[in-house]
Amino acid sequence: MAFASSISHSLQGSALSRDVLYPITKIYPSQLSIPQSSPISKKERKLLSFHIRASVTDGRESSIEKQEPSIEKVPFPKGDSWSVHKFGGTCVGSSQRIRNVAQIIVDDDSERKLVVVSAMSKVTDMMYDLIYKAQSRDDSYIAALDFVLEKHKLTAVDLLEGEDRAIFLSRLYHDINNLKAMLRAIYIAGHATESFTEFVVGHGELWSAQMLASLVRKNGVDCNWMDARDVLIVNPTGSDQVDPDYLESEKRLDNWFSQNPSKTIIATGFIASTPQNIPTTLKRDGSDFSAAIMGALVKARQVTIWTDVDGVYSADPRKVSEAVVLKTLSYQEAWEMSYFGANVLHPRTIIPVMRYDIPILIRNIFNLSAPGTMICRPPVNEFEDGQGMESFVKGFATIDNLALVNVEGTGMAGVPGTASGIFSAVKDVGANVIMISQASSEHSVCFAVPEKEVDAVAKALQSRFRQALDAGRLSQVAVIPNCSILAAVGLKMASTPGVSATLFNALAKANINVRAIAQGCSEYNITVVVKREDCVRALRAVHSRFYLSRTTIAMGIVGPGLIGGTLLDQLRDQAAVLKEKFNIDLRVMGITGSRRMLLSDTGIDLSRWRELEKEIGQVADLGKFVQNVHGNHFIPNTVLVDCTSDSGIASHYYDWLRRGIHVITPNKKANSGPLDQYLRLRALQRQSYTHYFYEATVGAGLPIISTLQGLLETGDKILQIEGIFSGTLSYIFNNFIGTQSFSEVVVGAKEAGYTEPDPRDDLSGMDVARKVIILARESGLKLELFDVPIESLVPEPLRVSASAEEFLQQLPQFDQDMANKRQDAEDAGEVLRYVGVVDVVNQRGAVKLERYKKDHPFAQLSGSDNIIAFTTERYKQQPLIVRGPGAGAQVTAGGIFSDILRLASYLGAPS
Repeated sequence: MAFASSISHSLQGSALSRDVLYPITKIYPSQLSIPQSSPISKKERKLLSFHIRASVTDGRESSIEKQEPSIEKVPFPKGDSWSVHKFGGTCVGSSQRIRNVAQIIVDDDSERKLVVVSAMSKVTDMMYDLIYKAQSRDDSYIAALDFVLEKHKLTAVDLLEGEDRAIFLSRLYHDINNLKAMLRAIYIAGHATESFTEFVVGHGELWSAQMLASLVRKNGVDCNWMDARDVLIVNPTGSDQVDPDYLESEKRLDNWFSQNPSKTIIATGFIASTPQNIPTTLKRDGSDFSAAIMGALVKARQVTIWTDVDGVYSADPRKVSEAVVLKTLSYQEAWEMSYFGANVLHPRTIIPVMRYDIPILIRNIFNLSAPGTMICRPPVNEFEDGQGMESFVKGFATIDNLALVNVEGTGMAGVPGTASGIFSAVKDVGANVIMISQASSEHSVCFAVPEKEVDAVAKALQSRFRQALDAGRLSQVAVIPNCSILAAVGLKMASTPGVSATLFNALAKANINVRAIAQGCSEYNITVVVKREDCVRALRAVHSRFYLSRTTIAMGIVGPGLIGGTLLDQLRDQAAVLKEKFNIDLRVMGITGSRRMLLSDTGIDLSRWRELEKEIGQVADLGKFVQNVHGNHFIPNTVLVDCTSDSGIASHYYDWLRRGIHVITPNKKANSGPLDQYLRLRALQRQSYTHYFYEATVGAGLPIISTLQGLLETGDKILQIEGIFSGTLSYIFNNFIGTQSFSEVVVGAKEAGYTEPDPRDDLSGMDVARKVIILARESGLKLELFDVPIESLVPEPLRVSASAEEFLQQLPQFDQDMANKRQDAEDAGEVLRYVGVVDVVNQRGAVKLERYKKDHPFAQLSGSDNIIAFTTERYKQQPLIVRGPGAGAQVTAGGIFSDILRLASYLGAPS
């Protein structure tokens, strides 16, 4: 206990130095033991014993053998001849990886090289764990320290030979025995001072630097290793950070180099000393910081940070699979991205190199072919005219698990000191403010803090402003939990017209609600706060918009019948082309019929969706189906494609659109149903960024709806729309010629697959009437379906026939009536056509059997073609005509597919 008390007392003294710290833990030769199981030769064991005896009498030295004092001081050569490399723990995680690092150092043709190396992977965490276990009086710290010893011993045995191995192992055993004594003292005291902790955790760098230096020398390179505690002097601050003392560090570097002149230096990262020579660290991410400081001290040409990724990505590749590696970043851009959580560099790492314009190169040690990302001062001409927006928006980063605090009240406006009082209260509870947003009216101040700190912040504010709250000068201190920050980062971004608009437009199209906005006058970032569950979707949406990466759309297909099945086959055949040439990734996440459904979390294999539906299909559940398709937060956009003619499915459109789900359909029931529901649906569509496309409801694959909308949007006035809207009835009357009876033509159309299973569904004219209603409402008329008179082609006595077969058997009884109408038309040089008419001038519609001269465009049809004539103010003398196939699964599915691609172009895919 006296020993532990002595250590504890010494550590608490302000004059503690390394000269005191090291002798406290001095181990005598009799205390050292060399395990007989160690995989070293007898000769090496003798060398090891010699060096152990030497090392324990040397006390504290940077290398095992003392250096003779230099007769003449060697000047330190600063400047572009130096290149600085930093290798992180992953890079030196094993003996093979250390060999790879050594080879990179040897292959670097720079005149002078300074290499900063971290501890082996996970070792620093192990060292912190040793402290934690010892002060918790957990005996397992002994076994944990033995594991650390074994890890480094085996690595050294694999890498080094002869005297190099013996020298290193002697130092390793010396250090481990010192650590055992120190940890024993901590175990007894139940407490570890900061100085002890900083000393213990820095040993990993000492060991990896010595092994690497020995290996580099083994490759024939003049090389010395540097204990950075001999050179780097830092002043601890009160915020778990340190400030480098560059003047003192520069002096010590000059002195170190005069005693250890070398063209290759392997330096320890992470560790340093205080001005009182007490060992300390540069805190987390300290090795990167060490490299930047060293780069500044030697005025290096470049600092290369070696890591396990190809460079800095435009977004987190775990969240955005299409994220790209950025070629360059400015210092400020890298600073901003790292602040917002991107895996770049700690902001403080950039400060030392900025003052000398030293570029930092981020490279992947596991992919030497990747050029990496250069962080440097941007050239003057980087932002010339003609560059795309991605030149201004470099990347996106997110911070999760935040809460917004909103302090508002009319009494805040114009009152000095309110903001000061707010943030003083936040400071008192030690909370970190991530962002601040304040309206110019001064009515409210909004700021984000980590969610774990928000309760303390809210209580502090309510306590500080209790009087103002009671008096009504402040209305509330509101907390909005479950938030995330999305930051867009780019130099000169804010001063470039259209960037902010594009950002918020992309969020709106993905149905993301922005809760708060902050934009600094530095023009380096725009920060928005969104719901936590929307964060990944928001990230993917904005990244897709700026980088034109794959516009990924989660799709759900309702009704895999004739049209739906054909659409799925078309999607299957075109998927690869869309990905490769147009950056559009259409993923069908669900297919549902009336009885069975097929769901997937990643996308259904469309080459065998029919088999999968039989093998792993589930009982159809529309709610579960929609949740599966829309619930994937990694895909920003969702569309449901209704290929049915079911009014029950159409009744869900409003709710889907309200939830931010796009809807595409050939189903006429929604747009021709009750007028109030239609108007409600269209109003919702117009006031949101959710799209509702229904081109195939009128002309299958023909551009009828888009043509009408184009005329109206450009200011034309619709006078009349007239057309043959039914492919079935077009086919019937195109073939109702010569001596064929009407019933024979109908039977032939059914056998050819042109009619519904019950031909009365076509002959009734109801399908045409629905199309008339859709076009009438699109033209601004407020008509109900019952407002349209329909001339049915089903003889009245047959409308109640029990079945389609019975209807077709009895239809020949009424052939004469249709034959007479045909004959009358032929006698007048005319033909019969079944048409729908929208009379916009008189605000009415009609569906009827009409006669046209043989030179009329409607008389020129063949097969099942549709034809629509738009008579407008612009096209009054000669109507605008759209003609083409208007029926069939292929063309209808093609029309739906066209709407899907139109949606993709609106959502950011190149058009």
